Amino acid sequence: MNTSKKHWKTKLYEIIHEADTREGRLFDVALLAIILASIVLVMLESVNSIDKKYHDFLNISEWVITIIFSIEYIARIITVKKPFEYIFSFYGIIDLLSTIPKYISLIFGGVHALTTLRALRLLRIFRILKLARYLGASNNLINALKASRAKISVFLFAVLIIAVILGTIMYLVEGEENGFTNIPKGVYWCIVTLTTVGFGDIAPQTPLGQFIASMVMILGYGIIAVPTGIVSAEYTSQNKLWPVPFLHL
Repeated sequence: MNTSKKHWKTKLYEIIHEADTREGRLFDVALLAIILASIVLVMLESVNSIDKKYHDFLNISEWVITIIFSIEYIARIITVKKPFEYIFSFYGIIDLLSTIPKYISLIFGGVHALTTLRALRLLRIFRILKLARYLGASNNLINALKASRAKISVFLFAVLIIAVILGTIMYLVEGEENGFTNIPKGVYWCIVTLTTVGFGDIAPQTPLGQFIASMVMILGYGIIAVPTGIVSAEYTSQNKLWPVPFLHL
């Protein structure tokens, strides 16, 4: 009896937590598909016109997915050697928080604040990050980002210094009458312009200010390319060290 109990627990553990078996890979892919479906349902539910027309379908679908994730959550607790370690881990908490809002709606269905609580179901998207290591070259990407963090940190610090200097110059050139009421406002404008976002809430009016803005815009395109090149070089290096085999189901 104990041997049989141990066998099904071991088998279930391999399916849920391991990815080097056919069953484990199928489980991960199926779980990923359900997560994406759940996120789409939550998004559709937030659209009033769609919710009014398909409310029953969306509600039933959400309940089905919630029950599936509840079973999966319980199965993970049963199969791990240290259940409390999983329960209080980052992903354990995310798994729980992404499941309970639907159950809470049974008790506090009429509470308006529950609409905000529903957003917790979107935390299921973090599970994709947990599963991604089984579905491609994400390990190499993570290693490339880690290897690049020192260079990128120095680069971002340099960009911040540039933003402070140029923001201060624009404050001096444009002045309060053109919207640059203080230095932080000038720095804000510089960051928005460097990142090529360009909200348009503040714009230089003087010829000198417009010339500086043009230089900042051109500089912004160059700045965007730098971190991309750093990470790409590291990623190429990681691929040479650890080539990723094609995933077969």
